[in-house]
Amino acid sequence: MKILLQRVSRAEVRVDGSRVAKIDRGLLLFVGIAQDDDPEVIAPMAEKVANLRIFEDEQGKMNLSALQVGAAILVVSQFTLLADARKGRRPSFIEAAPPDRASAFIDCMVSCFRDMGFEVQTGRFGAHMEVELVNDGPVTIMLDSREILRRQTTID
Repeated sequence: MKILLQRVSRAEVRVDGSRVAKIDRGLLLFVGIAQDDDPEVIAPMAEKVANLRIFEDEQGKMNLSALQVGAAILVVSQFTLLADARKGRRPSFIEAAPPDRASAFIDCMVSCFRDMGFEVQTGRFGAHMEVELVNDGPVTIMLDSREILRRQTTID
């Protein structure tokens, strides 16, 4: 699983010209699910996102988490995060999970965030979406479950 996380002052998703999701201050997550992802990666990745200290405290230092500031979360499925562009000019997406499996993973992740108390909005899975955002900072972080979970295992 790959998550491209952006701290935003606002973000919205439109499908066919109609707004389907909108948040103010919070996190925009572009989420790509790989074919070999295990469902057990969902909860630890959601916890990682929720607890990353990437919001500013009173001194202007990134010292607060999304949980601490009551941030909203907008989750947008994006299989193109799994693109392999090492050969040729056309990226390959064979590492991306099939739509039914990816959709189930996204739904589970959204449930994890809601269970933590977040206001969560979503794009429309499989639709052609227009995503508009104002990146706050800018703060953009790439999270890869293979790297994060490997590090957590070696630390524990």
